[in-house]
Amino acid sequence: MKEVVEDEADLRLDRWFKIHYPSLTHGRLEKLLRKGQIRVDGGRVRASTRLAPGQSVRVPPLDVPKQAARRPITLSKKDREFIESLVIYADDHVIALNKPAGLAVQGGSKTGRHIDGLLDGLEKKKGERPRLVHRLDKDTSGILLLARTRAEATRLGKALKAKEVIKIYWALVIGVPDLEQGEIALPLIKRGGAGSERSRIAEPGEDGAMDALTRYQLVEIAGQKLSWLALSPVTGRTHQLRAHLAAVGHPIVGDGKYGGAEAHPGGEIPSKLHLHAHTLVVPRRSRKPLELTASLPDHMAFTWSLFGFDPDYDDMLLEPFD
Repeated sequence: MKEVVEDEADLRLDRWFKIHYPSLTHGRLEKLLRKGQIRVDGGRVRASTRLAPGQSVRVPPLDVPKQAARRPITLSKKDREFIESLVIYADDHVIALNKPAGLAVQGGSKTGRHIDGLLDGLEKKKGERPRLVHRLDKDTSGILLLARTRAEATRLGKALKAKEVIKIYWALVIGVPDLEQGEIALPLIKRGGAGSERSRIAEPGEDGAMDALTRYQLVEIAGQKLSWLALSPVTGRTHQLRAHLAAVGHPIVGDGKYGGAEAHPGGEIPSKLHLHAHTLVVPRRSRKPLELTASLPDHMAFTWSLFGFDPDYDDMLLEPFD
């Protein structure tokens, strides 16, 4: 049995197997599912089944030769150079990318180009294909962490589930919060399939509600109309930061999906989503934690310059979120 970790919430079962067992073909997976040899929480499932944290996936002995994991790499030179250009850190265990806004992490029915489909370009000779260990929304930029091996992916998955990984996002939001530092604790319900996901605030006692907690700290204010916030998602729900900020009356600039017309202040401010995964601190065995930062995307760098914000601000100097 393997347990689904928090950052694998809403992942399709076939994508989960692609991450954990890349040598297993889709045809073989479908055959095992039809025979009931693969189950989730003891029940029969389909390849399209969406997973939830804490569920148990029964994986039968696969007996797949290691050679099956090796396959021709068909990426174009342009794609290989592109994915390599996103790397901001790499060692023998992990790779960190600065994902651009507008590029999906994984594929869907209407998504042909995505990070997962480009990872062959980061594979070492005689090495394993890098594995995703968490996700970012398509329109969110910033640090995306990959594991070089299955063992490292498992370790990082456990660290994420145990909330041992520090994640700090930067956002420009409408208005100014009443408190300089605070928490947003509002349960969420996720609706829609791949490519059309949306979360909303759950009603008290509503079935399917998932606890969600976001911590925030005010960094700077622009004319009493906009605020630069540092955000720390304690939980990792779909669109959590976007839904939470909109729910408390401070939608993220550029987020028309959750903030409507109010999220587009106009003027010289770009209309793209102003949400960026800026800092990630990852625990490591017998070594000091790995601290990673990702530079702002062009549209946010322009806005930061417009308001005189410091893009080199060290958010690790902030008061502890907890």
